[in-house]
Amino acid sequence: MTIPTKPASKAHIRLREESDDWVILFDPDTAHARVLNPVGVFVWKLLDGNHGTQEIVDKLRAHYDKVPEEAEQQVTEFIEVLIKTGFVSDGN
Repeated sequence: MTIPTKPASKAHIRLREESDDWVILFDPDTAHARVLNPVGVFVWKLLDGNHGTQEIVDKLRAHYDKVPEEAEQQVTEFIEVLIKTGFVSDGN
């Protein structure tokens, strides 16, 4: 799967912060939900159509200690899952 150059979350998706450690993404159109950990939330908030995958990884590295070398691959895979599950636009 090819992800958009600057992926964007879908505008109708709701983010509900449940605690400091996790949030729930909710699609009111499909009733699908997804739980995100703090790193997932960090990435989600950058899926605004203004940041590419490499920019997101760079911001992760600036914000967190000990970001693994494979972070870009993991972020890409996370975005692909969000596209497949309908939370992020596929660019069409």
